[in-house]
Amino acid sequence: MDKIIIKGARENNLKNINIELPKNKLIVMTGLSGSGKSTLAFDTIYQEGQRRYVESLSSYARQFLGGLKKPDVDLIEGLSPSISIDQKTTSNNPRSTVGTVTEIYDYLRILFARIGVPHCPTHKIPIESVSIDEMINQVLNLEIGTKIQVLAPIVTNQKGTFKDLLEEKIKEGYVRAKIDGEIVDLPLENELEKNKKHNISLIVDRIIIRDNVRSRLYEALETGTRLADGKVIVDIIGDKEVLYNSKCSCIKCGFSMPNLEPALFSFNSPLGSCPACHGLGTKMQLSEDLVVDYSKSLNDGAIIPLKNTDDGNIQNMMVETVCRHFDIDMNIPFGDVERKKQEIILFGTKEMIHYKFKTNGGRTIEKTDGFEGLMTNLERRYFETSSQWIHDWLDNYMVELDCPVCQGKRLTEEVLSVLISGKNIFDFTDMSLKDLYNFINNLKLDEEKKQISKLAIDEISSRLSFLLDVGLEYLTLSRKAGTLSGGEAQRIRLATQIGSMLTGVLYVLDEPSIGLHQKDNEKLINSLEKMRDLGNTLIVVEHDDEIMRRSDYLVDIGPGAGIHGGNIVASGTAQEVMDNPNSITGQYLSGKLKIDVPKTRRKPNGKYIRIKGAKENNLKNIDVDIPLGMLVCVTGVSGSGKSSLVNEVLYKGIATNLYKLKEKPGDFDEIKSDLEIDKIIDISQSPIGRTPRSNPATYTGVFDDIRDLFSQTNGAKVRGYSKGRFSFNVRGGRCEACCGDGVKRISMQFLPDVYVNCSVCNGTRYNSDTLDIKYKGKNIAEVLNMTISDALEFFYNIPKIASKLQTLCDVGLGYITLGQSATTLSGGEAQRVKLASELQKRITNKTLYILDEPTTGLHVDDVKRLIAVIERIVDNGGSVVVIEHNLDVIKVSDYIIDLGPNGGEGGGQIIGIGTPEELSKNINSYTGQYLKKILN
Repeated sequence: MDKIIIKGARENNLKNINIELPKNKLIVMTGLSGSGKSTLAFDTIYQEGQRRYVESLSSYARQFLGGLKKPDVDLIEGLSPSISIDQKTTSNNPRSTVGTVTEIYDYLRILFARIGVPHCPTHKIPIESVSIDEMINQVLNLEIGTKIQVLAPIVTNQKGTFKDLLEEKIKEGYVRAKIDGEIVDLPLENELEKNKKHNISLIVDRIIIRDNVRSRLYEALETGTRLADGKVIVDIIGDKEVLYNSKCSCIKCGFSMPNLEPALFSFNSPLGSCPACHGLGTKMQLSEDLVVDYSKSLNDGAIIPLKNTDDGNIQNMMVETVCRHFDIDMNIPFGDVERKKQEIILFGTKEMIHYKFKTNGGRTIEKTDGFEGLMTNLERRYFETSSQWIHDWLDNYMVELDCPVCQGKRLTEEVLSVLISGKNIFDFTDMSLKDLYNFINNLKLDEEKKQISKLAIDEISSRLSFLLDVGLEYLTLSRKAGTLSGGEAQRIRLATQIGSMLTGVLYVLDEPSIGLHQKDNEKLINSLEKMRDLGNTLIVVEHDDEIMRRSDYLVDIGPGAGIHGGNIVASGTAQEVMDNPNSITGQYLSGKLKIDVPKTRRKPNGKYIRIKGAKENNLKNIDVDIPLGMLVCVTGVSGSGKSSLVNEVLYKGIATNLYKLKEKPGDFDEIKSDLEIDKIIDISQSPIGRTPRSNPATYTGVFDDIRDLFSQTNGAKVRGYSKGRFSFNVRGGRCEACCGDGVKRISMQFLPDVYVNCSVCNGTRYNSDTLDIKYKGKNIAEVLNMTISDALEFFYNIPKIASKLQTLCDVGLGYITLGQSATTLSGGEAQRVKLASELQKRITNKTLYILDEPTTGLHVDDVKRLIAVIERIVDNGGSVVVIEHNLDVIKVSDYIIDLGPNGGEGGGQIIGIGTPEELSKNINSYTGQYLKKILN
């Protein structure tokens, strides 16, 4: 069958639709946000493909995979095995990186283990095998009379008892050993602890250095290296140990490298991971800025974690004694205390101090001791505590910083001393993918190493080329997977699928163009077409007009959103959709509808935020002025430094001063403003809540007003119900059978968990007494099930409620329900809920709004509404900075800051600034070149 036939699709808001889709084609599904395109693509077609695959497996296999719900559809024919490539972040595991996700790091570890050249970390010279004669010459350089013992290490950092091994050595005539630093006689009286890691070395000989010990030393070293597979330890008693290796050792200091194996280069293995951070690359550390309020005195709570503790607290009484001892005034701002005295309070002193005070319980404490210091005490408690409460409390004052030992490289110094062409494995992962691709394909290797490394290099090169094909050349393999955007994570998975070279597969993708500059769109489209040409069917949910134009088959779903959507408005080639007068998408594609370029633009008012010396990530020590009172767009190709400048430097730099932000700001010299900014609002795409109980009504606060309105009804007054009665989060009005969830979860073992409406409340979340109270004929549960558009009409005569609902409609969310679970909202929807919430608050000329790609997931008609909302903020005096690739937003902005010219190391510079018209004349700006086309 050469087509996919769908009949009677009714999932979510789909209106019993029938459609036939051609196979082995690039199919794009589009429509207004909430129109039902994702429901058709993911919840119907992909879900059914997955369900059929799982159902074909044995019940034993299904218990591990779980079952899948059958979508509400009468018939789907012609389905192929389906794979979803969505925008879910690859991994939030701090150990997961781009390198591990793509498996390129696994091949790099093999490469370094096979052709890497070890170097001495001290002397920076290649490590070569050391003969026993060379060992003897170095040992004989020791002063006459030096006592040494030659040890053969037989167990290194391993768990177990090793009883059999030790008994075997006893039979060979060895009676002494050094176990975990202690010399013991064999046989052992007690077994070693089973779960403890041990280091066991046999003592081959104990020698005093004399002129005539060469033959004895030779015999001891030869025996030791034979026992320990080439390794031997010369223990200079009471001083230090030097490890020699007849296979690989430094001729100057005796430093020895363990056998090069792939596991040694893994930061997830104890063999190679930095011992200080255990391979994470970061360490939690108490932040002085979060702990101390320098504007307050010690008596007024300068030490923030302790300001709410009891005055009789022993810690506070010790501080009082220390302050008396060192003449520290506890009544002046802590910032006015000289730094040396500040450090005594914060980090302690060894100077003996006499303490004498009474506890609240009446006990007298008298002692002479040093002082640990408040910062030192809190940090020690954080790492030593077994109390989750204390850990959570101190978490508020901790920051994540690069590990001071490995500087964020995750690996030991020894591992980082293994080089290929002068670079260690971290240097490889820290290059941009484009630079790494060029570097690895131009390695200068001898014939033997070329032969050894060919397969690994081919695999690495192949995977890198697929990543470059989808526009990710600016990423590095060391980048944490959790920091990737949804679009980047999706394109990584897309590259992996291209590399798999599968055929006959149905791929379903969710807006792969998100986060891509127009310059990189061509690469993405070519990759999609390559997958199609292999013999696969691609269904892409997308709003990008270039991808729609290049599609083989375009499906427009609508005409509206929510209950007003769910119909096939138009389908066929892009031209056929453009010719259909009922298709809003077609009207925008043909140019009959468009977002107009403003006739006039706001002029700078002379007030700016000035950033000097921005150096975060790839920013090249740039200075930039951001005009206030305007709509400012920060543009540039993917990876050019937009997020580093706006989110890491601008937002965190200002927010740290305003709110004592926990996250460390990006690297910059100075931020100053001609106008004091007293409020900075980051409207990101992070979820508005992590539980199903959070929803748009609770987040925007309109639910409080609605509950208040219900409490004012006659029925509620008669029964004495307050507004709390109408909350499903607390006892009283909620259904206690389901605790206000509305559903009950039933475990089905190897089938998926089934969620059924609560049989007591029928999914309403409330008990019957609460549901008896009605406003205009509807109870509280029925109100929560209304779409925001319907609720606006329903509460039209209640200005306080209507105004909040109107802002949600203004940002294009009229189709979602008031009580829709926050966990079901997309990142773009969550961002627009936040935007609507902020629109309800007072906007001043001292407020700065930051939006990161707010058009994500929006149809061009929704973008038009969003622009009107953003314009309203600026018209009311606010300043807006938007990171954006969407040309419709860029062309209506007042001022553009364009970064580039390329991504990664090739970016981080200011390419152009000014109005869209001014940037369109800049021949060095990729953004300007695309702007020029649409402005003309």
